[in-house]
Amino acid sequence: MKKALLSLSIAALTVFAAACGSDEEGSGNQAGASGGELSGSVVIDGSGTVYPLMARIADEFMSTEEENVSVEVSRSGTSAGMKKFVVGETDFSNASRPIKEEELAELDENGIESEEFKVALDGLTLVINPENDWATEMTEEEIKTMFVTGKIKADDDVLWSDIRSDWPAEKINFYGPNENHGTYEFFVETILEEQELVEGINLQQEYSTLVSLVSEDKYGIAFFGYGYYANNDDKIAAVAIDFGNGPVAPSLDTIAEDGPYAPFTRPVFTNLSIDAAKEKEQVKAFAEYVFSKGAAEFAGETGFAPLPEEELQESLELIQAID
Repeated sequence: MKKALLSLSIAALTVFAAACGSDEEGSGNQAGASGGELSGSVVIDGSGTVYPLMARIADEFMSTEEENVSVEVSRSGTSAGMKKFVVGETDFSNASRPIKEEELAELDENGIESEEFKVALDGLTLVINPENDWATEMTEEEIKTMFVTGKIKADDDVLWSDIRSDWPAEKINFYGPNENHGTYEFFVETILEEQELVEGINLQQEYSTLVSLVSEDKYGIAFFGYGYYANNDDKIAAVAIDFGNGPVAPSLDTIAEDGPYAPFTRPVFTNLSIDAAKEKEQVKAFAEYVFSKGAAEFAGETGFAPLPEEELQESLELIQAID
């Protein structure tokens, strides 16, 4: 699986290259060189967590389905991407948390019709340095406590030995994605139940930066989506979480809404502009491809647990009905 995951960088470069050539084609639908083909662009932004999956789907769509369509996939983060989506700058907005009421209100104010679709399941993963041989298993409560400000020490100068007395008396260095990311919001709002993060946590925009930081920090711990761990499991290690019935390591087998890793499992989404799908055939065609083939075929390859077939089929039928 790791070999397949590493191929994402090639896929992402292909998406970028195609995006760079899209300016002359414009964003509308045009007749292709072969007569019945589509052309134009599909513009996608949003979640960095969902990016590997959507980039892989986009690459396959452009390579095998519609060679004259440019699918441009960016990863500014869920909240940053939604700011563009609600004013009509993008056709899709990927998200690692559900759309917010205020975002729906902005879409309504701007006269934009949209629909939210689940695309896969992700497991929120806690990662440590491979040299950390003590915190390979932790309880859910220990995670929730250590990441909340003031829970262990008033000054948040938390040592590993504050979590368990037989662990090293070394300061814990906390890392995570910044506020632009739905993963940040999921962790703070759902896992930590809206309690404030520990003071001094190092929040980053790029997940690759977080991987590097933890890989170089024996006393560090970070949270992000399972796919970024799986693609870098030669550099970082995942913490198995005990939710009450023994430690469970995140994996494609355990990540499920009703599975052993359920408390840290979440759906990830893409939001489709219905207006764009009505106006531009290539947008609708790509949306249909995502749910007829892409999400099911490439979820596992990019570090996500696939949705049930019937759920993907329901989404496909909704998209096919757009007219």
